[in-house]
Amino acid sequence: MEKVVRYYLIVFTFIFSILVTSDSYAQSEVINNLRASLRAGSSKELVKSFNTMVELNFEGEKSNYSRSQAELVLKEFFKKYPPTDFQYIHQGASKQGLTYVIGKYAFENGSFRVWILIKKFEDKYLVDSIDFSRE
Repeated sequence: MEKVVRYYLIVFTFIFSILVTSDSYAQSEVINNLRASLRAGSSKELVKSFNTMVELNFEGEKSNYSRSQAELVLKEFFKKYPPTDFQYIHQGASKQGLTYVIGKYAFENGSFRVWILIKKFEDKYLVDSIDFSRE
């Protein structure tokens, strides 16, 4: 009996560690894709990590957009402020399980502080909001 319990405990621990690792991997993959997309100024790639609706805030002007609308808005933003670099400054999570990243979006004549809120929707991590504030 003791061997059976030990066996189930080992199997449960193994399965749990795989699930936790794959969840962390999915979250890291979204964060890495966001960095590459912002660095390249690619609205098309950036919106692939968005929820069906996303809030975009440009210097205090907030609006909710569908994924396709957000792509057009961001395309104009990248055209107006072509990136020279994008780096993460900080990332973390809230007690409620929300992930956030803070970065610096550099362009030729300045930079923006970028706040990105990532939520888990069903089984995927997706961007819920992005805030661009000029530094």
